Amino acid sequence: MPARMWLTFWRASLCATHKGREMVESMFIITVIVLLALSFDFINGFHDTANTIATSISTKALPPRIAILLSAFMNLLGALAFTGVAKTIGGKIADPLKLEHGVVIVAAALIAAIAWNLITWYFGIPSSSSHALIGSLAGAVIAAEGLRAVNFSGFLTILEALIISPLVAFTVGYIIMNLIAAIFRNFNPGKVNRNFRTMQIFTAAWQAFSHGTNDAQKSMGIITFALVAGGFQTTLDVPDWVKALCALAMALGTSVGGWRIIKTIGTRIIKLEPASGFASDFSSALIIIMATLFKLPVSTTHVISSSIMGVGSAKRLSSVRWTTAQQMVVAWLITLPITAIFASLTYLLVSVFF
Repeated sequence: MPARMWLTFWRASLCATHKGREMVESMFIITVIVLLALSFDFINGFHDTANTIATSISTKALPPRIAILLSAFMNLLGALAFTGVAKTIGGKIADPLKLEHGVVIVAAALIAAIAWNLITWYFGIPSSSSHALIGSLAGAVIAAEGLRAVNFSGFLTILEALIISPLVAFTVGYIIMNLIAAIFRNFNPGKVNRNFRTMQIFTAAWQAFSHGTNDAQKSMGIITFALVAGGFQTTLDVPDWVKALCALAMALGTSVGGWRIIKTIGTRIIKLEPASGFASDFSSALIIIMATLFKLPVSTTHVISSSIMGVGSAKRLSSVRWTTAQQMVVAWLITLPITAIFASLTYLLVSVFF
């Protein structure tokens, strides 16, 4: 009897030790994931800062340093204002409660997305951080659990938003620029430019706010996904500490600025004037904030670049530098598959250690 009791105690101890070791390992991976997600947000901040302020800098509506500080502050406010997109990212691509290795999947996805963001930033390519993160998460899930683990209904909803939003932004930019041209046709050009340069300060602020409402939530969603997958919470509600850390990381990243991409967005698509800068800022901010209200993640890079193309096309098609636009479109198209493959390989490597 004592031997049997000792054996029972020994097994219980082993089980408790095993569970304790698993908990410690999960805590370690969650900590790594939070750090990676904050790094992604920081990089996303300086990677996508260009999108929100390039037009106002190009038209000299704002000095670069003031534009960056304004963008950082408004991104912070926007990031704290909403959580709907975070829940979409956290639950529509895959169900974290059904994944056996959810925390490792998230770690692999973040590593792949960060790598792609740094590569495209280095070469000055305004690619999509949203595409990178979504493609990476899908690729890591497939590598770990197979195609059956992907929620294709939710994934396609996100994909549709990513594809449709640039087309809508192009159209809205085209319409708004035509309206401005028609309304102010007989006004003094110098006075019109001065007025639109002033108005650009407000549209740049609104655009930065809208960027924060959508992009910062993606990291919030990925951390929440990991917390649910790791058993640390049971719902996709974003904890306040996650919201605060992601908002701060994006604001800090935004304050650094991304000068390579500012040059591409602000000068290499079309020659921007205050009126066209206002039109592109207004139309892109409108599309992004609408997407946030519908809890849909969109690529702010795609939306802003497309609105600039639409504005340029309203003046004349030849005013758009279509070679630059073509290079950007190619980058957009390859981001999803490349990051998915990279995340799959990263998962296989990371899973060796965890």
